Amino acid sequence: MTTRLSGIGMTSARTRERLVQRLRETGIRDAAVLEVIGRVPRHLFMDEALASRAYEDTALPIGHGQTISQPYMVARMTELLLADDAQGCASAAEGRTPRAAGARRVLEIGTGSGYQTAVLCALTQEVFSVERIEPLHKRARRCLQELGYRNFRLKLSDGSDGWPEYGPYDAILVTAAAADVPAALLAQLAPGGRLLIPVGNSARQELLSIRQTAEGVVREHVELVNFVPLVQDVS
Repeated sequence: MTTRLSGIGMTSARTRERLVQRLRETGIRDAAVLEVIGRVPRHLFMDEALASRAYEDTALPIGHGQTISQPYMVARMTELLLADDAQGCASAAEGRTPRAAGARRVLEIGTGSGYQTAVLCALTQEVFSVERIEPLHKRARRCLQELGYRNFRLKLSDGSDGWPEYGPYDAILVTAAAADVPAALLAQLAPGGRLLIPVGNSARQELLSIRQTAEGVVREHVELVNFVPLVQDVS
């Protein structure tokens, strides 16, 4: 692995391990998720000028009015999304350890930098990711290919429509805040599947965990969050 991939100084393995330790302290329990967070080179998914801050637990700008998500939020959403028991969301909230599933079809709405996509690629069988901003879409593809991931498909499109051609999905993760849950995404969620989506406006957003159960759709509040808005057009 080249120095650029492995990192040096503020992008080194030791710096990444400190980030993983901070995530443990904030309540992330899934060992598989933590291992991947420590391994995926977040500094590759942002401009070199910000690389020295890559392993701070904070969101950072990536251009076009978008950000690379805070590592805690990436870890938290991944842990909840891939919990393989019906009570995964409650288990994580109570400090119990859900296991990350290894064979899932995941739809991601909002590829952005591609960092969350890379984490999902490392933990799942197939990742389908939609991004509306073409420069981000192209850059994410290059980064993912450079890291050797092959289990992903990217699409330049309006994320609120999902990607019905490859559905239904075992899990859907939305990385931008919607005014309400898009009906198209619920329609693409497989029975027993989980959708994680921030819902709200600039004043208040909440992360919802939504499951398709035999009794119908079940919604659960996870926590308050702050995401860029989900925009319904292609730039």
